[in-house]
Amino acid sequence: MASSTASEVDLSRRDLTLDLARVTAVLIVVVVHLLQVGVAIGPDGGIVTSRPAEEQPWFDVATWFGQIMPLFFVVGGFASAAGWASWTAKGGDATGFVRTRTLRLAQPALPFFLVVAALLGAATAIGIAPGVVDAAAIGVGMPLWFLAAYLLCQLLVPIMARWHATAPRRTVFLLMAGVLVVDAIRYTTGVEQIGLVNLLFVWPLIQQIGFWYHDGWFDRRGRVMLMAIAVGGFAVFLALMVGGPYSTNLLADLNPPTLPLVVLGVTQAAVLRLTRPALTALMGTRVMRGVVFVLGSRLMTIYLWHLPVILLLSGIALLIPGAAPQPASPVWWWTRPVLFILVLGVLGVLSLGMARFESLGRLGGSPSRVLVGIAWCGAFLPPFLIMEWGMNLTFAVTGAILMGITVLLLRTRPVS
Repeated sequence: MASSTASEVDLSRRDLTLDLARVTAVLIVVVVHLLQVGVAIGPDGGIVTSRPAEEQPWFDVATWFGQIMPLFFVVGGFASAAGWASWTAKGGDATGFVRTRTLRLAQPALPFFLVVAALLGAATAIGIAPGVVDAAAIGVGMPLWFLAAYLLCQLLVPIMARWHATAPRRTVFLLMAGVLVVDAIRYTTGVEQIGLVNLLFVWPLIQQIGFWYHDGWFDRRGRVMLMAIAVGGFAVFLALMVGGPYSTNLLADLNPPTLPLVVLGVTQAAVLRLTRPALTALMGTRVMRGVVFVLGSRLMTIYLWHLPVILLLSGIALLIPGAAPQPASPVWWWTRPVLFILVLGVLGVLSLGMARFESLGRLGGSPSRVLVGIAWCGAFLPPFLIMEWGMNLTFAVTGAILMGITVLLLRTRPVS
């Protein structure tokens, strides 16, 4: 995640369209979740939660266009390739690289887990209805799958960068073969858990597309070829969604990850390159650069905290007469843009206190490979468990403890 201000960034050496794509992807995630949170007072006076967008007949198709996370991993792959090249050029090794990348994710996650653990503990202690607490806990934990997937991708960067340098096509072929085999076994046996193996193939393969983007492969394709890739890729994607074993709701195909996400990643990469001239012109304006860099320096805060903030504001609205329209009603839909602005405003204020968690500051020498490996496992385990079983008080406390240990291990200077 970017942490520099607009004035500190060397714009001559930076592809600003990728910053724009990254920020746009996270904002789309906020919008999607905003439309999935419905909170109202039921006939018995209790709080009722729902997912209004998912009740609409157009929702499944909308997920085909609103699922932007493949593009985020493509852009992440570009950033990882550039970061690894810069790191090694300065004499850095794989252990130090994984250390810094793990810290960038674990540090912002630590206060998140601490607060969620405290709130869930308090809610349980004062006797709030378990159904409401469970719904809120699952809601705030929904985005955490990203931490598990991205941590795994960052761990593999040194290996995948080496393979990309020596055998780029073979690497893509082997990863794609893994995706196909895992999906085939999963859908023929009906054992959903087999799909978890695709964490090792789907997201790393999409990250690998970002390596190719960094190498200029997409730059060397003409406009007609890029259009053919985009159209052809989307045609294959449609065939998979309509005729394949996958759910037509792409969100259901996200965890465990599946083949359509890979195809969508290639398609979105081609579209990103096609629209680069227009996006470059847009980023040529001072206002847009300022907006992108301000939001970009707070992306982890926005991503981790947007659902808790949405739930908080929805709960406050219940206390204000007329401020909480019935979910899925016309008034409810018209108030979503207002709530979106309020959410960003609250996140902006929250980010002032979270800024130091997003910044690594000055780090000393890297701990040993064993300690970095232990720390990485401590960061990976909580979001993986939550991805599989959902957030609860036990996982929140476990996450707070393990993230704390991870940050402590990775920030402790080795004994010379």
